[in-house]
Amino acid sequence: MTDTLIAIISIFIGIIGANVFGVIKWKYTMGFTGNTIAGIFGSIFFIKTLGRLGFDPISIMKSGEVNVFLFAINTLVSLFGGAIGLIAINLIKNKLNSDK
Repeated sequence: MTDTLIAIISIFIGIIGANVFGVIKWKYTMGFTGNTIAGIFGSIFFIKTLGRLGFDPISIMKSGEVNVFLFAINTLVSLFGGAIGLIAINLIKNKLNSDK
């Protein structure tokens, strides 16, 4: 597995996290397309921010093989990042609409 493939898998898991959270909590859903976009941005933001702690794709592949523990942490951060991204974008959207 390469660094790029791990990054793509992380983004895909963020999309899944946002869409599943949107199905569970109807209050935060923005439709499939909106949830997907929120999942992409949430996942990327959290992996770039928290990945500096040592579970970014480059650190996962540092030894030449996949570090399964770091990959699992990366997956969880992407999953929660997608869901939190959906919440954040929905809160911003509601705040902008309430000012009218």
